[in-house]
Amino acid sequence: MNTLTILALSSSHILLVIVVLLLLFGGKKIPELMKGLGSGINEFKKGMKGEEDKKEPTSQDKTDNTAN
Repeated sequence: MNTLTILALSSSHILLVIVVLLLLFGGKKIPELMKGLGSGINEFKKGMKGEEDKKEPTSQDKTDNTAN
């Protein structure tokens, strides 16, 4: 069996997942969950961008290090 075939989701599968989520959490809780998920993703992106900034020192950082 092909792994991609097993993991492929059709529109009926996605609809079923949405219905189950509505039944489990209710209509009022879903927006709160999605808001929390979105803010978590944004924090992750900010953290990844911060690590990239630390790896590449700017030209001013290089001059500050030579002054010491």
